[in-house]
Amino acid sequence: MRPEKGTIAIHFVQEALRCVQARGLAPEGFLQQAGIPLAFVDEPLARVSPAQFGVLWRDIARALDDEFFGLDSHPARQGTYALMCHSVLSCDNLAHAIKRILRFMGLVLDDMHGDLLVQGKQATLRLHDHKGPQSLFAYATFLVMVYGLACWLTGRRIPLSEGSFGCPEPEASAEYRVLFCEALCFDAAQTSLRFPASYLLLPIVQDADTLKAFFKEVPANVLVKYRNPKSLAARIRRHLRDLPPAVWPDVDSLCGELHVTQATLRRRLRDEGHTCQSIKDDLRRDMAITLLQDSQRSIQDIAWELGFAEPAALYRAFKKWTGVNPSDYRPHP
Repeated sequence: MRPEKGTIAIHFVQEALRCVQARGLAPEGFLQQAGIPLAFVDEPLARVSPAQFGVLWRDIARALDDEFFGLDSHPARQGTYALMCHSVLSCDNLAHAIKRILRFMGLVLDDMHGDLLVQGKQATLRLHDHKGPQSLFAYATFLVMVYGLACWLTGRRIPLSEGSFGCPEPEASAEYRVLFCEALCFDAAQTSLRFPASYLLLPIVQDADTLKAFFKEVPANVLVKYRNPKSLAARIRRHLRDLPPAVWPDVDSLCGELHVTQATLRRRLRDEGHTCQSIKDDLRRDMAITLLQDSQRSIQDIAWELGFAEPAALYRAFKKWTGVNPSDYRPHP
């Protein structure tokens, strides 16, 4: 398998920093501690590693003494999430765990609470706001805390069939579709996530020992590990990841390997907001970022690894992908 850990859009960094600025704190120190160049914040194409985002997230929670980042009238003091996680390890199954999670969060937060509705074969995690519509980041943070924990507790990604948010659609909506599912709607009457009710019967497979490892990587592991894997784009990405970029198949060959027609492949990718080329570019970008941050290999070696004929071609492509130069992603002392 080729080196690639996935990356996180700068959009989530920007939203986290707004929480800091709303409390009158300067963002520069948080960015420096996380190893995120200040210039990235104003570059809409920039990406950060899961490790960088994890450091930023934890430092903000520590500085605000609020694991909900000032998004609710009542702060979730440090240690709240850990206590909630410990409280659900003894649950009989996922249904029991989700209800306890929602009850716990309802006791901590004032402005939002959730409930679980089961109708036939469908289960819906619903979010209610008491002070009127909240920001998308507030909704998503609440849902990631619940949904990500649910996935981890059962040791698998729970497939989402659809989701809705009671707020306008952002420019970065594609990132939320990667995080949750393709079938997202905005300006909805209620914020919710829907999934097969059969998953509520899954047993809890985690314990106090595995919880320690989970805490070390929160929230980056949730934002990357449990991303939507069922889209056609995700299938293609997994297929390409196991091949050297220099021999990645063209559209004709890819259609043959996936047993679909060109028209079907292009239509389904268009519906998901992708093209074959955009998937290849995104994967090369994430592989490049991983190699730049986690190795001492030269730009020339990385260019060859990614299938470029020369370093100059990598520089041009990287600037187009991220808005900055490859050297900006090198760790700085």
